[in-house]
Amino acid sequence: MQHLEHERLVFLALGESEADDGERTHLDTCAHCRTELSALRQVAGLGAETQGLGDLPDPPEHIWQGIEAEIRAAEVTEVHAPVAVLTGVDRQQVPGQTRGTETVTRLDPTRRPRRGRGWSRWAATAVTAVAAAAIGVVGTVTVLRPTEPEPAETPTVLASAPLAAFGSTPKSAQGDARVLQGGQLHLHVANLPRVPGYYEVWLINPTTMEMFSIGTLGGDADALLPLPPNVDLKSYSVVDVSAEQYDNNTRHSGDSLLRGTLTG
Repeated sequence: MQHLEHERLVFLALGESEADDGERTHLDTCAHCRTELSALRQVAGLGAETQGLGDLPDPPEHIWQGIEAEIRAAEVTEVHAPVAVLTGVDRQQVPGQTRGTETVTRLDPTRRPRRGRGWSRWAATAVTAVAAAAIGVVGTVTVLRPTEPEPAETPTVLASAPLAAFGSTPKSAQGDARVLQGGQLHLHVANLPRVPGYYEVWLINPTTMEMFSIGTLGGDADALLPLPPNVDLKSYSVVDVSAEQYDNNTRHSGDSLLRGTLTG
């Protein structure tokens, strides 16, 4: 199967002309030409998208060197190749012309050649090269302007407490608590003993031993728990992690696993 020529596909991708019936039939049956046309349209689209961008960096020098080399090669080919009569008139029928004289006649706009080897080859080469330059610029912009979001700022820590094993809890159990600006308590625990119920977090007033629950821990080592508004952390300064049973009893079980005092 004979494929459509590359420069013809360039013109179709740029919208310079529309495919005729024969070309449409060929594209319907030829996956190779469809793929190439689709790729060229994507390159043309990239070129169009960059038109609105400002302050773009210059393309790398090797891009321009490649463009100049391609254009020079196309010009050399144009000079040494036989010149085709583009209007469809036989050169021998032109009055005043002698056999063997090569003269370029004016391009008839109503009959753009489907497979012309003259201006269309040079234009296709130049368009392809410029498209490559556009891709180089877009790639440079992507490197200079990454789309990944900047990392979030670390929240301010207002107070913190190391958590140590309490009572008969194995000494390997430990953790830390941090009060964050915005009214949250971040808890990190490690090596807690397995319990038949669940773990609950409390704030305790060490003077009066009054306490209230601020939430429960799941199976993760870290938890972020909201603190009550206007909580007095100077009075309720002890962070306690207890083992609780599923008994519908909202009071502290008395089985504390970790404890620590907030400072800061």
